[in-house]
Amino acid sequence: MTIDRILEHDFIRVTEQAAVAAAHTMGLGDRHKSDQVAVEAMRRELDTLAINGRIVIGEGERDEAPMLFIGEEVGALKGRADGPGVDIAVDPLEGTNLCATGAPDATAVLAAAERGGLLHAPDSYMEKIIVGPTAKGKVHIDAPVAENLRALAKAFARDIEDLTVVVLDRPRHEQLIADIREAGARIRLIGDGDLSAGIAAAVRGTGVHAVFGTGGAPEGVITAAAMRCLGGEIQARLVASNDAQKRRLADLGYHDLSKIYRTEDLAPGGQILVSCTGVTEGELLRGVRFFGGGYRTMTLFMSLSRQIIRFVDTIHREDLAKPVYFST
Repeated sequence: MTIDRILEHDFIRVTEQAAVAAAHTMGLGDRHKSDQVAVEAMRRELDTLAINGRIVIGEGERDEAPMLFIGEEVGALKGRADGPGVDIAVDPLEGTNLCATGAPDATAVLAAAERGGLLHAPDSYMEKIIVGPTAKGKVHIDAPVAENLRALAKAFARDIEDLTVVVLDRPRHEQLIADIREAGARIRLIGDGDLSAGIAAAVRGTGVHAVFGTGGAPEGVITAAAMRCLGGEIQARLVASNDAQKRRLADLGYHDLSKIYRTEDLAPGGQILVSCTGVTEGELLRGVRFFGGGYRTMTLFMSLSRQIIRFVDTIHREDLAKPVYFST
């Protein structure tokens, strides 16, 4: 039996509780508090699971993060040979600024696989191009922007002007944005959340056709896990913006910064699962909704080995005397 068949509902609960904790801080303007409560909630839930878990993508190194740091052992059976060995990548609150300001598309995300199933990516930047199944194999990270957009348009059987590309709104993307606009495609600039945008690019009906640009390497690994489940594609390359980062990457064993990482390089496992719960309202997932007798969550759960994608809409009752909130 695969780990995701055993742990599906457990991992859904983990991201639900992280999302609920973060949602209580929505709009308060304190991004650090939002992140902290999500991390604490996720860690508490992980430590209740019957797994021998290991964080391979987390909140940073041991000295930088008191909880869910890279290399931390989690689970009720941590360190025990009789517990299923699980590698875990977490982003307890993807889009901390989004949550702090009440903006859309903040999520709580977890990806997991058998041991060795997820790349131990360094906490650095990563150049990425992300597309869904329709355009898989049609683009290349080193191709000119206009060429990739022409390939996308052909894959979707539409004009370039009808494409929408998501790009993080950062000064480093000034030339990329100019190239996309010159080619004629539309751009959706986002302040945070390129992981959620990557998932959206692989789901028809979201209006997103691709994600271009440079974001976090850890988010790239989790995105790759989602692409394995959704049939999409990510191509990526590690980026060192200065000599100190280059030395840091070299110390971690990443010497060739020209190497292109494909989806299967970043997430090679055969038992990959991803759980993603909405914190604030988004196009793909609704945020946490509180009502008098409890709260309601919406989670996207994906399993590679079982080839399933679930949207899990759950009402959590806290006061049985209060009416249940059923409105959509």
